[in-house]
Amino acid sequence: MTYNFDRFLRYDEMVTWLTELASRFPHLVTLETYGKSHLGRDLWIATVTDSTTGSHDTKPAHWIDANIHATEVTGGVAALYILEYLTSQFGRDHHTTEALRTRTFYIVPRVNPDGVEDALLDSPCYHRSSVRSWPWRDGHRWPGLSVEDIDGDGAVRTMRIADPDGAWIEHTEDARVMVPVGPLGVAPGTQRYRLLDEGVLENFDGFTIPMPRDPAGLDLNRNFPAGWGTTVLGSGDHPMSEPEIDALVRAARSRTNVCGYNAFHTAGGFMLRPSSTRPDSTLPPFDLWVYNELGKVGVQHTGYPVHSVYEDLTWDKSDTMSGAGDDWAYEHLGVFSWTTEFWDIIFHATGKHSPTDIWYVGPTPEQELAVCKWTDTYAPGAYAPWKKFNHPQLGEIEIGGCDAIKTWSNAPASKLRDEVAPHVHFAIYQALASPRLAIKQATAESLGSGVYKVEIGVANTGWLGTEVSEWAHKNKIVLPLTAEISGATLVEGALRVKLGQLDGRVKFRVSGDAKSDGTPDRVLHSWLVRGEKGQRVTLTATHQRAGVASAVVEFP
Repeated sequence: MTYNFDRFLRYDEMVTWLTELASRFPHLVTLETYGKSHLGRDLWIATVTDSTTGSHDTKPAHWIDANIHATEVTGGVAALYILEYLTSQFGRDHHTTEALRTRTFYIVPRVNPDGVEDALLDSPCYHRSSVRSWPWRDGHRWPGLSVEDIDGDGAVRTMRIADPDGAWIEHTEDARVMVPVGPLGVAPGTQRYRLLDEGVLENFDGFTIPMPRDPAGLDLNRNFPAGWGTTVLGSGDHPMSEPEIDALVRAARSRTNVCGYNAFHTAGGFMLRPSSTRPDSTLPPFDLWVYNELGKVGVQHTGYPVHSVYEDLTWDKSDTMSGAGDDWAYEHLGVFSWTTEFWDIIFHATGKHSPTDIWYVGPTPEQELAVCKWTDTYAPGAYAPWKKFNHPQLGEIEIGGCDAIKTWSNAPASKLRDEVAPHVHFAIYQALASPRLAIKQATAESLGSGVYKVEIGVANTGWLGTEVSEWAHKNKIVLPLTAEISGATLVEGALRVKLGQLDGRVKFRVSGDAKSDGTPDRVLHSWLVRGEKGQRVTLTATHQRAGVASAVVEFP
């Protein structure tokens, strides 16, 4: 199956593509299911590593997931592109090859297949996340607007209704763009409109139009255990109440070698970091510094600015976005996590990044006009002229304007590949920043009478420490390094010992006028054992995150 990352794959197409990729690169890709969606679709995870240098669980790993939100399908394209890049560039690109020889990638290209499938229908049905009815289990539709493609053109656009009290008028340069009416009103004779999403009205009383939530009212990115709360829209019955999130959390937790986490979303064209619920002043300063260092590289590779969700994107600090995946990965796994919001159409149309309040107040008329003109070149038909339509409840109205899912929420086909491609390099960089064990010393010394002193020197050769974050250290999330000897009889002590945690190069920083690193990245241990000349013993160092290293020593 040929795929050029210039369209969005339906579920069956995605599974076919994944299966064929795994069959082409059996030494690099293992494909498996980790659960089922609400409607029973398999949830797929691809494990990517060079299996000739060790199994996936013996190496530090980087986690990527996408498409938790139904209409944010650009993120899924990015996940598939990373899979393609890692496999095609192995043995060609130095950093890619090094990453797969020494690290593992776990990639979930579609967390929420049910919702995405509805969004990609010929006549689409858009949900925030899952298709499961919630909070009303019977899927009851309350009076008001029910959003759907009623004219059958394959898009959900905007309905406009002539209304002397309407809040919108046409833009003087392009009627497809609507402009809000200001405090002074409009000139006499100017037609005003009321705008609604395209759809039908349930139990219309002829005067009021309520705006109820979609009967499928869940937000899967509010269903994670970290900071979960009932006051958050779409949070579900309890943490991990939804099968997609329950399966994802269990899959990630069972892979204890995960050292970094990326969640792919849209839109805005920025990278978000924790926390969503607390100010930076409550986070460990060292972790904030590491986030800043990683973020600089992310900006270099992608051009996306970095923001704290709480500090930069939360208007009302008493109403936070709790239960999110990136918060869970940082607070419960103790790894540096990012949410990438792909695609900033305002930047493409104007050369200026979207403001951080875009999610709350929307674009300015000037920004939307620029976007409309831009789409005429790069996404023809995305903004449609207004056409009359006989609405079943409202009578004669007009339908037109933008197809938001294919413009504001996602990159158009002509821009998809270029939009997602740079992000593979930041993913590889994060993976290579992880801790990694190496045995730097393995010796055996005869003490006479068949007694030998066996010594192991273990080092963390990675940039991050073995615990990864200071948050993980303070909350005792990570198990200590262990060393084990096999193939000999102990004189004293234990075959397997705990050796604590090891710092990474990130901790080697100049302090004042002096620089004195010491060796916080190393540890030495010895055993007294009985054996014979020429006998071999195996020394193994194991850390849940930094991987496994072993050496064989022969008694002199």
